[in-house]
Amino acid sequence: MGRSLQRRLVPKLELEKVISSVPPHPSPKVFLEQYTIPPDVAAEMLYIAAYVYDDIINKKVADLGCGTGRLAIGAAFLGSSESVGIDIDREAVTIAKKSSKVLGLDETTSWVVGDLKLLTGGFDTVIQNPPFGVQRRGADRIFLERALEISQKVYSLHKNVSLDRKALKRLRGRGKLIPVNPAPFLERFIEEHGGRIIAVYAMSMTIPSIFPFHEKLRHSFIVDLYIIEA
Repeated sequence: MGRSLQRRLVPKLELEKVISSVPPHPSPKVFLEQYTIPPDVAAEMLYIAAYVYDDIINKKVADLGCGTGRLAIGAAFLGSSESVGIDIDREAVTIAKKSSKVLGLDETTSWVVGDLKLLTGGFDTVIQNPPFGVQRRGADRIFLERALEISQKVYSLHKNVSLDRKALKRLRGRGKLIPVNPAPFLERFIEEHGGRIIAVYAMSMTIPSIFPFHEKLRHSFIVDLYIIEA
């Protein structure tokens, strides 16, 4: 399926439909901050990477902390030459592997269970939704550091710390995003590890209630998509 789609522009809603068919994690663990990326956010990331910056089609792509594989599978659907997903959660990776087979994308996807250090070799692109570091301070930086070590381009989601609720209202809705300044601590960390920030875009993310401490049925917040050259 992925091969046949490489030469045409895939409608974003079609990409979202494919991503939606990949199940969320059935039993997410709070200490790993396992929030399954929503289809609209995943599609927006992949669309920008593929059609604005040409970093997906015919590229070797890695998804660090892949969960059930939505980003890696989406990249394969758009036409990556290879998509590799890695996660320490065996249950999540099993779902990813099954989903890629059901979608006919198993020939261009590979899955690894284990620590990020197990993934070696060079990749053109890393696209990731790392832990935000709410439960484990600095957890997102582990993913950033590894992404910068193994790839030439990084697309990474991080929780926004500067915009308010008014901005959240403006961003709600499919495809709404605005350019923003990087968080100083992330900008410094990225530069210290050899990266250069090309752009940062803020967008709204909505997730369902999945943990006991979630008080609302759905929770919306702002995330920043960092586009980084390694």
